[in-house]
Amino acid sequence: MAHGLFITFEGIDGAGKSSHIEAAAQALREQGHEVVMSREPGGTPLAEALRELFLHRPMDALTEALLVFAARRDHLATVIEPALQRGCTVLCDRFTDATFAYQGAGRGFDLAVLSQLEAWVQQGRQPDMTLWFDVPPAVAAQRRAAARAADRLEAEDLAFFERVRSGYEARRAADPGRVRCIDSGQSLEAVRAAVLALVQPLQPRGGLL
Repeated sequence: MAHGLFITFEGIDGAGKSSHIEAAAQALREQGHEVVMSREPGGTPLAEALRELFLHRPMDALTEALLVFAARRDHLATVIEPALQRGCTVLCDRFTDATFAYQGAGRGFDLAVLSQLEAWVQQGRQPDMTLWFDVPPAVAAQRRAAARAADRLEAEDLAFFERVRSGYEARRAADPGRVRCIDSGQSLEAVRAAVLALVQPLQPRGGLL
């Protein structure tokens, strides 16, 4: 039985979630956690190669879903599950909530098919806590434009990101105990404080029995 903590960071592109993962990791290390940081799609050599295809090659919604779940399976088997079995706390930049938000709500892909893929690939594995960084899509677009050139998904219009945001809200409504909403439209300091308020009380767990 795996005993480590699994915490995911979610939000539309430009919500600022990636800016706070390192601070969360540092706070957890100070509380005695052994922390493993990763991302999706990605986290393994195979998954990173699939990420490049996913972000830069044109494809339909089913192909997107199959690619991200293939990357997720390798990530789970190679990195996440072994770390949790060692008793580590795993922090991951995106996980399955992103698939339901982007491919499900954003692309309009069949949620039942995504749920079946989720069951096959994850075999019951879900995060212990998800921090959802919520921000209006127009604000996120301004941040992205100031920070970097857009990849294939980031180049989508505001209507797409409104649907993605609604997909995240649906995930939060379905599991409010797991998905914690953080107003990412606040100042960097206020968002950082909200993140730390959620992660600092978490106690490290042991490894295999």
